Amino acid sequence: MKISGPVLDRNKPEIIAKLAAIAPRIAKKDPNIWGVKSEAATRLDWIDLPTRSRDLLPQLDALSAWARSNKLTHIVLCGMGGSSLAPEVIAATYKKELIVLDSTDPAQISNSIPKNLNEAVIVIASKSGGTIETQSQFKFYQKIFLDSNLNPTDHIVIITDPATVLDKSARSGGFRVINADPNVGGRFSALSAFGLVPAALVGVDISILLDDAEKASRKFLSEDSPAISIAAALFSATDQIISFCDKNSNTPGLSDWIEQLVAESTGKDQTGRLPVVINEPAKEHTGLSIGFVKGDFDLVVEASLGEQFILWEWVTALLCHLLDVDPFNQPNVTEAKDRTAKILSDLDKGNFIIPKPTYEDADLAIYSNTSVKSLTDFVKTPATYFAVMAYLTRGSDDEIAKLQPLIFSKSKRATTFGWGPRFLHSTGQFHKGGQQNGAFIQITGESKDDIKIPGENYSFSQLIMAQALGDAAALSERNLPLIRIHLKNRKEGIAKLLAEIKKN
Repeated sequence: MKISGPVLDRNKPEIIAKLAAIAPRIAKKDPNIWGVKSEAATRLDWIDLPTRSRDLLPQLDALSAWARSNKLTHIVLCGMGGSSLAPEVIAATYKKELIVLDSTDPAQISNSIPKNLNEAVIVIASKSGGTIETQSQFKFYQKIFLDSNLNPTDHIVIITDPATVLDKSARSGGFRVINADPNVGGRFSALSAFGLVPAALVGVDISILLDDAEKASRKFLSEDSPAISIAAALFSATDQIISFCDKNSNTPGLSDWIEQLVAESTGKDQTGRLPVVINEPAKEHTGLSIGFVKGDFDLVVEASLGEQFILWEWVTALLCHLLDVDPFNQPNVTEAKDRTAKILSDLDKGNFIIPKPTYEDADLAIYSNTSVKSLTDFVKTPATYFAVMAYLTRGSDDEIAKLQPLIFSKSKRATTFGWGPRFLHSTGQFHKGGQQNGAFIQITGESKDDIKIPGENYSFSQLIMAQALGDAAALSERNLPLIRIHLKNRKEGIAKLLAEIKKN
């Protein structure tokens, strides 16, 4: 592990000393570091996962052997946030094929179905066992297998905490279940069963990840602790915005994982640090810039994936102590879930009415809590950052991501991009709990082929729309500027938005 960059020379000795006093308490799992009301008492087992997760190796070996012996080579992971981001990074880093389903978009649901179901393993990952997205995906895949005259228990693996409703029902139903440590929060779970089960199934050597993480952990209490140095920089060198870029690094996708870890952990009490994931190193940026390979960054962190995982967990825990926030709760994620449930209930009863658009043409309709009638006008809104939130199909509607650099270029404001509903388990906490200075751009779209969710009174298209509208209501309630652009024709609508921003 090697860290470098000009920002390190500007660290304040008093901050370093404060963190140096806290680090041994973290290592000893002192739950009082973040206040007496913190969830830390039941969330600190991530600290020694590099050693304790070795207890999982026999289970992982047996699971991998079962998959190999049955020629189950197509792995689909159904999970949100901490249940999917780490495995996605692991698979990309080791160049393994893993289909990640972290959406309720019906087209993305359909696209996740392996061509040969006989060779498929579907991993259902939910810490709480009650995540609405994952529950819906589980029901969907059970029906898919049954409709194909296949036994779901021969193809579905469950990861959840012990004694959850999912744990109990899956075991009684004959499914393979691997329990995760209940004292590890979702976004700190990279080295737990949530990260390691999918990794093992796609053929990653788990021991390497754990060995590297354990080696790194030994440095965090030293005088030159990289965790302390980075946490001090994130606290002192920026008051909000951090740009992350993992292009050309040996850990593709790491920035997305860090985005959730830092944003969801720190974004509370109207404070926090907002990661902005950028695809290209940029001399022109806002806030603090971080890369993972030598380049023009304020800070460069060169390390293996196992080292990066445990390092950034330590960094986040230390940073939250400086910010005086609880790193382990996510109150506003729960808020968004409750609003979604209310909208679904209203839809079922026929009580929910979508307001009239402020502008509409053949390709799109615009809704806003401001007076603007176009994306161009909205980008002129005074804000510290813009957030593009695309409730579309990742993999098919990827052109929409080009809005991020275009909006930054026009506005000179930090611009994030997130796929909905995935970002609700990441930056969604920061949007509502962090500094109240963002402006929000929702992109929704018509679904050509909807899918009914087995056992429910609503479909996937209704679910993803309820999630978008629920989040919009939460943002509007805080008087945060919001525009929702609904694409009647996705391809033409995306092209029109990109052309509009480029032109103006």
